[in-house]
Amino acid sequence: MSSSVAARVFRGCKSLLAPASQATTSFELSTSRSLSTVTSGGTKKSSAAKSKSKPKPKLKPDSPVKKTPRTTGIFKASPVSPALAQFLGTGETTRTVAVKEIWTYVKSHDLQNPADKREIFCDEKLKQIFEGKDKVGFLEVTKLLSTHFVKTP
Repeated sequence: MSSSVAARVFRGCKSLLAPASQATTSFELSTSRSLSTVTSGGTKKSSAAKSKSKPKPKLKPDSPVKKTPRTTGIFKASPVSPALAQFLGTGETTRTVAVKEIWTYVKSHDLQNPADKREIFCDEKLKQIFEGKDKVGFLEVTKLLSTHFVKTP
C-alpha cells in the first residue's frame, strides 16, 4: 500500500502512519488527548460529561420485590403418572421441578457415565420412569418424562 493511499484510508492518523518506534508514543498521546477532550464541530466537550448516565434507582431493603410465578407451559403444575409420583413423592408437579429432581437423584447416586457425562446409567428406580432403558441421553430425559404428565384441559 503506498503512502498516499494509506493517508487517504486512515485520513492522516499519525499513530497508524508513523513508524513502529514512534507509533506507540504518538498513539498514547492521541488517546490521552481524546480522553481529556472530544472535539466536534469546533466545540470542546469533556469525556466525563459525555459518558454520564442516569443513576439507577436503588431498591429499599424493606420494599419486597414482587415476582409473579409463571403458571403456564413447563411451569404449570400438572398431575403425574403413578410411577413418577412414587419417584418424586408427590402426585402433582411442574416439568421443571421433575427434571431438577431427576438430575439431583442422578448426581447424588453417581449415575452419570464418567466417559460421557451426557449419558445416564439407569438404576431400578429410573428404569420405571424411563421405559426400562439401561442408558438414557440427557436430551431424552424431557422426552421420556412427557409421557408421565397427564394432559389437563
